[in-house]
Amino acid sequence: MATVMRTSVRTTFHADGRVNTTHESSVSKDDAAADTAVEVVQTTPFDDQAPGTSGLRKKVPIFQQPHYLENFVQSTFNAVKTPLDNEGPLAGSTLVVGGDGRYLVKEAAQTILKMACANGVGRVIVGTNGILSTPAVSALIRRKKCRGGFILTASHNPGGPKEDFGIKYNISNGGPAPDGVTDKMVAETKSITEYRIAQFPDLDLSQPTTHVIDGGKFVVTVVDSVADYLELMQELFDFAAIKAHIAQAKLQLRIDCMHGVAGPYATAIFTALGAGDSVVNNVPLEDFGGGHPDPNLTYAKNLVDDMKSGPYDLGAAFDGDADRNMILGKGGFFITPSDSVAIIAANADCIPYLKKGGIKGLSRSMPTGAALDRVAEKLGVPFFEVPTGWKYFGNLMDAEKLTICGEESFGTGSSHVREKDGVWAVLCWLSILATRKATIEEVCTAFWSEYGRNFFTRYDYEGVESKGANDMVALLQTHVADPSKLVGSGRDIKTVDDFAYTDITNGEVATKKGIRILFEKGDRIIFRLSGTGSSGATVRMYVDSYLKLADGSDPAGYSRPVQDALKELVEIALEISQLKQYTGRNEPTVIT
Repeated sequence: MATVMRTSVRTTFHADGRVNTTHESSVSKDDAAADTAVEVVQTTPFDDQAPGTSGLRKKVPIFQQPHYLENFVQSTFNAVKTPLDNEGPLAGSTLVVGGDGRYLVKEAAQTILKMACANGVGRVIVGTNGILSTPAVSALIRRKKCRGGFILTASHNPGGPKEDFGIKYNISNGGPAPDGVTDKMVAETKSITEYRIAQFPDLDLSQPTTHVIDGGKFVVTVVDSVADYLELMQELFDFAAIKAHIAQAKLQLRIDCMHGVAGPYATAIFTALGAGDSVVNNVPLEDFGGGHPDPNLTYAKNLVDDMKSGPYDLGAAFDGDADRNMILGKGGFFITPSDSVAIIAANADCIPYLKKGGIKGLSRSMPTGAALDRVAEKLGVPFFEVPTGWKYFGNLMDAEKLTICGEESFGTGSSHVREKDGVWAVLCWLSILATRKATIEEVCTAFWSEYGRNFFTRYDYEGVESKGANDMVALLQTHVADPSKLVGSGRDIKTVDDFAYTDITNGEVATKKGIRILFEKGDRIIFRLSGTGSSGATVRMYVDSYLKLADGSDPAGYSRPVQDALKELVEIALEISQLKQYTGRNEPTVIT
């Protein structure tokens, strides 16, 4: 018989913005949870379980195949049994499990709990109803000193019975598993012959509770999904100052959670800031309300329309697992993610913990617009250009070489966790507004006047037939092998390469991370296939061009429409890649 400790959580919101959470516990017997037996199930490998940039993502029916989820989870346990540096053994360790609330999260969480028990894990911390945002999982792993954790999310991809599901493993630093670990996982998926699963009924995850199984050999602690993350944000930011500025400036906010996991976090935080009624679509739904939880100008169109027609001074949207964000100013003024991370870094003195701790280094993913490079140069701090994938940032953070980082795919973060963090980014912007006493557009204009502007766009071609996408890349690879034709084409092209990166923290080399066409004056065209989709291929084309006006020039030049500023480069990119011919697409699915 299992013992169950039930814990009630009480959250109190104070006038100064503080939020206190108290816990009251009691222990009772749960007759439904009997002592466990472990079943060893014979299985055979699946040939499609190699994780992408952010874990394994497939359509729900694929994950629902017999043994499919179990195979991948067991392969992960097999791969992580050997500890990394500073990690203890898996046996008896503590893991975190949580997800974004999409379809299949609850069932998958129960499966992972039973398999964790069968594989000797001592304790699992799981969010209420299996819900935890990706940055909250990272924070819990770090704050509770856990061995790692499973995150159940397909991030910004749609959810529902026929849509996407995903699972990834984060290591003890709170960040995604590095290449060495994922390589082991892939090898295990190809050779697996059996998996282990404990036989006990599904556990009640509906409220904070501690399930003690087999006399304490295995413990499941169900926690309030928000409490630890909320405490972390209160440690990083001056909630009282932000709240006072919102009230004094009469800021009107529009915070759209897109029915993803950000809802409970944004509700608690903005209630503490006196703006709880600004949060909309804040109930996590298994299908995200039928929407596509990707915070960009296409899929967050309702927010864009609200900002254009409404009285709002700041708008924000988050993706399914709350690690991505989009920031808009009054009238729908759009801040590119490339600019957002650079402006946060340039204004770090407005953010208490960054002002106190200083900036050790700055980093962006290779495709991201190069605005951050110039901030690093002015601040005199190290700068790192890395492949797409948050794990590369995590290594630099662990080596104490990096503080703020970002990706053009609406991901911004810092060393407080080892994942990108959407809600954190919005609090950074509110801190900047509170300190500068300026609007979002004024902050951006001041930044461009000082640093110049990188005009940046990304074209996404989603669900492209894989053969056409691969053939296009093969064509571009011929220019990598022999750039002379493009260099001599009269377009001022400097070189063509396929981006490679050597991690200075461990010597690991990552190759073929995106084809770059680099111009003499610093403009860039980049092509890569995304590793975050669940089917087909997503072709991404990036165009980046820098403008610095002469002193005394009309700053209106920085406000030129992005697509007008980049029209010639976009045409060159389409011509060189023959993208339309290879993909059969005349227009992109999304333009950012």
